Amino acid sequence: MLMRRLLLLVVVALAVAAAAPAEGVTEQRATYIVHMAKSAMPAEYADHGEWYGASLRSVSAGGAPAAKMLYAYDTVLHGFSARLTEQEASDMAGMEGVLAVNPETRYELHTTRTPEFLGLAGNEGLFPQSGTAGDVVVGVLDTGVWPESKSYDDAGLGEVPSSWKGTCMAGADFNSSACNRKLIGARFFNRGYEAAMGPMDTSRESRSPRDDDGHGTHTSSTAAGAAVADADLFGFASGTARGMAPKARVAVYKVCWLGGCFSSDILAGMDAAVADGCGVLSLSLGGGSADYARDSVAIGAFAAMEQNVLVSCSAGNAGPGSSTLSNVAPWITTVGAGTLDRDFPAYVLLGNGKNYTGVSLYAGKAPPTTPTPLIYAGNASNSTSGNLCMPGTLSPEKVQGKIVVCDRGISARVQKGFVVRDAGGAGMVLANTAANGQELVADAHLLPAAGVGEKEGSAIKSYIASAAKPTATIVIAGTQVNVRPSPLVAAFSSRGPNMITPEILKPDIIGPGVNILAAWTGKAGPTGLAADTRRVSFNIISGTSMSCPHVSGLAALLRSAHPEWSPAAVRSALMTTAYSTYTGGAGSPILDAATGAAATPFDYGAGHVDPTRAVEPGLVYDLGTGDYVDFLCALKYTPNMIAALARSKAYGCAANKTYSVSNLNYPSFSVAYSTANGEAGDSGATTVTHTRTLTNVGAAGTYKVDASVSMSGVTVDVKPTELEFTAIGEKKSYTVSFTAAKSQPSGTAGFGRLVWSDGKHTVASPIALTWT
Repeated sequence: MLMRRLLLLVVVALAVAAAAPAEGVTEQRATYIVHMAKSAMPAEYADHGEWYGASLRSVSAGGAPAAKMLYAYDTVLHGFSARLTEQEASDMAGMEGVLAVNPETRYELHTTRTPEFLGLAGNEGLFPQSGTAGDVVVGVLDTGVWPESKSYDDAGLGEVPSSWKGTCMAGADFNSSACNRKLIGARFFNRGYEAAMGPMDTSRESRSPRDDDGHGTHTSSTAAGAAVADADLFGFASGTARGMAPKARVAVYKVCWLGGCFSSDILAGMDAAVADGCGVLSLSLGGGSADYARDSVAIGAFAAMEQNVLVSCSAGNAGPGSSTLSNVAPWITTVGAGTLDRDFPAYVLLGNGKNYTGVSLYAGKAPPTTPTPLIYAGNASNSTSGNLCMPGTLSPEKVQGKIVVCDRGISARVQKGFVVRDAGGAGMVLANTAANGQELVADAHLLPAAGVGEKEGSAIKSYIASAAKPTATIVIAGTQVNVRPSPLVAAFSSRGPNMITPEILKPDIIGPGVNILAAWTGKAGPTGLAADTRRVSFNIISGTSMSCPHVSGLAALLRSAHPEWSPAAVRSALMTTAYSTYTGGAGSPILDAATGAAATPFDYGAGHVDPTRAVEPGLVYDLGTGDYVDFLCALKYTPNMIAALARSKAYGCAANKTYSVSNLNYPSFSVAYSTANGEAGDSGATTVTHTRTLTNVGAAGTYKVDASVSMSGVTVDVKPTELEFTAIGEKKSYTVSFTAAKSQPSGTAGFGRLVWSDGKHTVASPIALTWT
């Protein structure tokens, strides 16, 4: 046996040597994720690590330097990551027992009042407290943690659950004693980052779980931070700050660094988080859309789902364009962003008497109360991009002592204010362009400044162009609550349709993601700029990065209340109880901040999360590993592709079974008609049928269905129209057929809703119809 192994290594080494580049030419190495079939390990190896090492050495034999392994994975995938040349990766892909060799992906971060807005304040009794069998650990994969924050105070919490297997990893400026009964775990993963980017600059970031950026502290405290009284940012949004699941435990996995978040590190973090015992994983990061078998987050999330862990991910900040989503795998809960009913108004008073409303978190020296000369940045620069107030583009002699109007785009909003201040400007008006419309995001500016919508910005610039001596005054007005209408879908929130699988509607849901107050790092100012020397305990920022941990924390609440529920059942409860019309009005639809028009399920999925209803949903759409494998079979995945996701060749597609994507038991309906079935105007009808199964998680009851779509020429037929449940756990199936009388032009879309109700519970699913 040993001789056979030695001969194999010699043969492979000779083959690699023959394919080696010419002398003096060095092939560049990159990181690859190697998926191995665990059951294919030859008997001569004592463990999988030995097998992985031998496989790696065999493809790099004779190479200089030898290929380097970064991580060996054992929980969310079987295999390893390594630095390989293109030839080595190709040789590895052809080896026995190798399922797939995928190049590493670089991911980016998707960068107090929410308990009241979500109806949680005063309803704490709906959810169990710490110390019960329902204790849940939320694992947050992000930029680390600032453990000194009061949001990680463990007062009143019971002992750490005995099932917890994690650790508090020491490192630079971070001791193992930094963890407690709230922050029960902290790890960092940087091998992939340094392999790709070179050694980190330890003067700028910590080789430890410590959060130098602030993003990780903000997201983890949003998900499960303890209640902190008298929290605010410079007096704005003052009150008690608390996470969605304030009694849940937190474990942080630092996988994001100055150079980004690398998939080898993310997979290592997910591998550890699942093995440690996290019940919910929260990832506010993304890297665009990719086939599920090549998407590292999707691969890690599949294994997490298999082990009863819910994975919540941000949808992305590439809106309002269509088909801009990240993290679209159906076993991931994909979260978009909405606004709160809280605002931070600022006013721009022009010399002509007109007054325009914007937003600001500026809290420095009060701006002048007398009119100040006003200038458009495009007229104060010799650069073609001067209107954007990019560094070095403004002429000091033209902006000195004036309020400068800058257009939003390209560079960071707060950086534009620094450029104006550096050039001697007295203040800034930040004007939205068409890309952002009327959406306003408040910032802690370094000089008196107000952000305004596109319409207001255009009016202000017209005034400048027409007035002989234009002037303005900026007034910062503080905090305003009970803003209506709210929520709006945030303009930046990424939208559907789902480009990977159009038959799966994404995002799944939206949650609060605009102007969110949460804990912050002591290493950076609220703007994140190096020139910002201010330090704060809490910060207000926006993004789907903020909405994702809201839903992650709410998922932890539901898991504590219903430990027996699967991840799919939890997601179903959140989705089917969400609302898509304003609850305080006459049922008018949620609006889109980008357009001011009604939003659609491509923008908000099932709607805005409503946790007090989700805790008692009545019925749920449940899913397990077998269901998702059938879904992959419907997508024509090969055995190796399925094994790379499911980590086992035990799963496969039966030759005598018919698979359909429309049969995945998802809590929403996405019907993708093909124009290939007939040109627009053809009279031939097309029917698409979906099958669903509902599981009773409440009292006995009889549910009746109501279904409708907004598009003429499309009919919806549900069979049966009534379902009777007599016991918890009972399952009932139904079919719904969508018939289009004729084909429509490609890109046509229509929307609707299917609702089951027993008079007490409302189990609602969004419907999206598209022609491609």
